[in-house]
Amino acid sequence: MQLQGVGCTTASALVSTVGDARDFKNGRQLAAWLGLVPGQYSSGGKTRLGRITKAGDGYLRTLLVLGAKSVLAAARNKQDRLSRWAMALEVRRGYWKAVIAIAAKNARMAWAVLAKGEDQADRGLSTTNPIPASA
Repeated sequence: MQLQGVGCTTASALVSTVGDARDFKNGRQLAAWLGLVPGQYSSGGKTRLGRITKAGDGYLRTLLVLGAKSVLAAARNKQDRLSRWAMALEVRRGYWKAVIAIAAKNARMAWAVLAKGEDQADRGLSTTNPIPASA
């Protein structure tokens, strides 16, 4: 729940659906398993990326997309690193591609939290201040 756009419902659904996040080699594998990466139709050295694959759990993907929509809406009033990236992405690529990219980024960051125990507050991506270690 320390990630922007990930509340208690999404966090509990993610933990219960994914189980042991260390089963995935990296965050991109988790995002691909959830269907948040583009399908690839490549041949002859020419890379073509299509629509998102929509593989995996539709409920969890929906929760991540809804959270990403809220992150993008809130980014208009913020100046943190994630908000600036999200706004620049929306201008560059459009609203829906930015939403899916944010959802995929949240899936990757969630993998880092679940698999490695990394604290996202250290990266400046948290919505709340972390509790000091001395408390």
